[in-house]
Amino acid sequence: MRVGLTGGVASGKSTVSAMLAELGAVVIDADALAREVVAPGSDGLAAVVDVFGLEVLGPDGGLDRPKLGAIVFADPDKRKALEAIVHPRVRARAAEMEAAAPPGAIVVHDIPLLTETGQAPTFDAVVVVDVPVEVQVDRMVRIRGMRPEDARARVAAQARREDRLAVATYVIDNTASLEDLRAQVEQVYAELSERSSP
Repeated sequence: MRVGLTGGVASGKSTVSAMLAELGAVVIDADALAREVVAPGSDGLAAVVDVFGLEVLGPDGGLDRPKLGAIVFADPDKRKALEAIVHPRVRARAAEMEAAAPPGAIVVHDIPLLTETGQAPTFDAVVVVDVPVEVQVDRMVRIRGMRPEDARARVAAQARREDRLAVATYVIDNTASLEDLRAQVEQVYAELSERSSP
């Protein structure tokens, strides 16, 4: 069974992802794959250098993420150029990992931009980790030390909360305790297991 997992920045999606893995799901993390496909020596990194030049490399020969981020977040066309390099490679690698999962596994694709990239219809179920925007901003300021205006800009760069909720099969509310979150995740996993059994 193929499950998409998403949520806005600072919603707690990574925590939910880890809980699903503990329960037995095969988790494929798109963020981790996005780093893997542009690792030093990869054809992905070579393609990035072709488009953006050697100045996006750090002293170690790896990608200087903050420098590349500053370039692509300031220019939508450059961001599209980067996505055209990274996204197909991430999807190909995710497909390989999914093919290697044991029969009958619940395969969870942890994709921050699932809504934005229009992938929701490709999954058997979509799990959205949801919190109000104010909670996202508060967490980024408190936990990540961001300025409130930067935190709001980060939220604004993603899909609207309503758009994420519109594609959800299951909504996990992450505004209460960790115990409450775990109970919701266990409930969703139990339902997914029931749906996936023949």
